[in-house]
Amino acid sequence: MAENAKLTRRKKVGYALGIAADSLLYNMYYTYFLTFLVQIVHVKPHLAGIVIFISIGWDAITDPIIGTISDRPGKDKRKMMLKSVLPLALCFTVVWSTLGPNAFGDAQLPNVLLYTAVSMLIWLFYTIYTIPYYAVVAELTEDYDERTVLRSQSSFVNAFCIGIGNIMPALVGVGAITYMHVAGGLSILAVLSGLVCAASLKGVYQARQAKEGEVVPKGLGIGTTLRSFREITKLRPVKFFLLFVFFFLAGASMLQSNLSYMVVDCINTDYNSGIAIVIGVLVITMAVAVPIVTKVCEKTDRRTACLIFISLTVVGLILLKIIGFETQIGSFKIMLVLTPLLLGTGLSTFWTVFYSMAYDIVELDEYVNGQDGARRESMTTALPQLVQKFGSAAGILSQGLILSAYGYDAASESGADAATFVRPAESIVKGMENISSLIPAAIMTLALLWLVLYPMTRKTYNALRTQLGKKRAGEEYSDAGLEKLL
Repeated sequence: MAENAKLTRRKKVGYALGIAADSLLYNMYYTYFLTFLVQIVHVKPHLAGIVIFISIGWDAITDPIIGTISDRPGKDKRKMMLKSVLPLALCFTVVWSTLGPNAFGDAQLPNVLLYTAVSMLIWLFYTIYTIPYYAVVAELTEDYDERTVLRSQSSFVNAFCIGIGNIMPALVGVGAITYMHVAGGLSILAVLSGLVCAASLKGVYQARQAKEGEVVPKGLGIGTTLRSFREITKLRPVKFFLLFVFFFLAGASMLQSNLSYMVVDCINTDYNSGIAIVIGVLVITMAVAVPIVTKVCEKTDRRTACLIFISLTVVGLILLKIIGFETQIGSFKIMLVLTPLLLGTGLSTFWTVFYSMAYDIVELDEYVNGQDGARRESMTTALPQLVQKFGSAAGILSQGLILSAYGYDAASESGADAATFVRPAESIVKGMENISSLIPAAIMTLALLWLVLYPMTRKTYNALRTQLGKKRAGEEYSDAGLEKLL
């Protein structure tokens, strides 16, 4: 690992701001794109779902491929970010335009093909930006706490980006504001954040250069990707880490995707006012929790912090069911605050430590599989990102399946003229309550069980760094203290 210049506070803040290019666009797309396709482009709902499904699948496929390319000697992660952020912003703005309806009217196939193609371009450039963005931290520093601080600052910025990415599109229809106007504004912010981030990396990041006689692969490197995945997943801590990631995000995504049902059906509140409170509390909770989680990480380690705060989330979700979703203090329905408070606690903890935990695997992979100082920062980051997306998709899919199992039918929410709201049957409402409490709590409990088995702690990581330092220096080294990792 090359020696870099000192990471000043300004450099760290500049890096943290780079997450806006990811989070602003990601949150608007995942929250509103289905609505946009159905209501504005007039794509049939099941076809709109296919557009998004193909896009997410494409995003997952490109993660490891871009990771392999990003890890090649001479490949500059900073330049990859710079080259991708502008086309990402342009494609994102175009996909929210009415280009399709203007050209094809309500014709389904050409609109589906057009918006699928542009969406795939978005997620391609998104991956080219985000894989280097997250992976570069493992090259900036190997210090356990400094990695946590870098990621916590990024998570703090992310909390506000989540709010902006969800609140700004809600202004559509006010005056002459359209989805494309909002997308264009967020895209400008994304480009600016990407430029600031790239500038902050100048001088503190150096791309690894090929050694004399080292052959630099070309092409997509599918074979290299598969081989790298196989070698990394054989590392003992990796399987526990990936299972933790999958089950936490499956539970959290289920809870998050059920928020609108909780607001409208479980606690019988007006959607617009209710969801505004929920998003506001979620953002504030994440912003407040990130520095607290960071302090606990510094006093203990990342695994311990996760066990503490995610356990609080699990216990809290169980208590929600016991308390009852319609419980009020005066006329205020407290679940508008308690549910996003618990979700925000869990999410802020996860996103503060998630990538830092992945970075620790980089050193273990170098120790076990690395030759001549070769490292796989991007691949080691891409693998949990891949699992992350499958976990999120599984949670959202399970939420829909469970709703159907409880007998929910979207048509039952309105009268015959689709103008009069009709609350679902009590049994269905109880099912929705379970999806906002007991079921995600059970899934997150599985995540905690895998986290207990995860052996990478501050102590084992420091022992790993000691032996890895000897290996890099060509000195005699041993596996002493690394038994739990190996």
